[in-house]
Amino acid sequence: MSKLLFVNASQIVTCAGPARARHGSEMAEAEVLSGDVAVAVADGRIVAVGPTASTAAAVPGASEVDCGGRILTPGLIDSHTHALFGRPRFEEQELRATGVPYMEIARRGGGIHASVRDLRGRSDDELVELTLPRLQRLASYGATTVEVKSGYGLTVHDELRSLDVIRRLQALTPLRLVPTWLGAHEIPLEYRETAVARADYVRLLTEEMLPAVVSQGVARFADIFCETGVFTIEESRHLLSAAAAAGLGLKLHADELETSGGAELAAELGAASADHLAAISPEGVRQLAASDTVATLLPGTMFFLGRTRQAPARELIAAGAAVALATDFNPGTSPTVNLPLVLTLGVSQLHMSVAEVMTAVTVNAAAALGLVSRTGQLAPGFSADLALFDAADVRELPYWYGDRLCHATWARGQPCHRP
Repeated sequence: MSKLLFVNASQIVTCAGPARARHGSEMAEAEVLSGDVAVAVADGRIVAVGPTASTAAAVPGASEVDCGGRILTPGLIDSHTHALFGRPRFEEQELRATGVPYMEIARRGGGIHASVRDLRGRSDDELVELTLPRLQRLASYGATTVEVKSGYGLTVHDELRSLDVIRRLQALTPLRLVPTWLGAHEIPLEYRETAVARADYVRLLTEEMLPAVVSQGVARFADIFCETGVFTIEESRHLLSAAAAAGLGLKLHADELETSGGAELAAELGAASADHLAAISPEGVRQLAASDTVATLLPGTMFFLGRTRQAPARELIAAGAAVALATDFNPGTSPTVNLPLVLTLGVSQLHMSVAEVMTAVTVNAAAALGLVSRTGQLAPGFSADLALFDAADVRELPYWYGDRLCHATWARGQPCHRP
């Protein structure tokens, strides 16, 4: 049985507490220990946290990990990424800078459509070779759990093989990967000519692709881009209801660019998370706050798109919602693997406290992935997912913006990133 004892940390941020999403004011209660404290790990799980002497006694013969006066935190959780893609789309950034809107780029065949064409032309081996280094970079910034979506295939064949690539990647990295099926990422160009063709794609998603995805057994969640110009509320309810009946967890891209009622639909269906929410309505805030659905905010996306309106984090927290933060790592609108940079944006743009942003990328991000009883906090019984940062105070993590402070990470007690 592998045993580790983490000692000599300047601070241990435990985020310890109930194994559920933290709502409202609870988000400010991230526990921080200092002094002569340690974390004991055995067989991939945390067995003790507290004074060094008594904690060491819980793992006799453990190998010591000297934290060297650094900060030890739960491994960060990136609960929304599109890390599986082919080429980047850097040309679109310049188009937006000249005034071409995001939805117009998509209408011209750019955006998601460009990534779809690219992925369809690549082999599975190419996709593995492209994606694995990205996952390693995510780990190098502190992530130990990463959600990875499909969604750049948009055919039964290409969506299934995308999910199979995620399965292959899990065997190549100690990171915990959470596969999400996003066949409803966009209406493919070949189905956009008529209303009948569009309805045919929704039928394909529900009657052919969904059963095939469930039979494959890789995806844990179904997601849909519920947005004006993409999938309507009615289409989203139809597909997600079918996915829930088939046993998949639910997620929604909701109210990103325009108010559409996506947040309300997520709460109605009991989705694990509603993501984006920059254009959420007051009623959407109220309904999310009254539900167990996590509001996953993606400030890096709005920052990169040059939008001045961010999701209303303070209103959501004040109403009692559970808020998570994630990178939305993707080739078009948020090409970053830097989750601590998202913490910076959480503080500077969303006006969250340091404790709130730490809760948002640990406990609440775990809840957004259905993992809140397994990871997201340093407490006995939880997975040994840890991140060590080159700083003496947790407030430095969002302060040194853009810097890579992560010294090392472990997932289930196994090293993901080391110096």
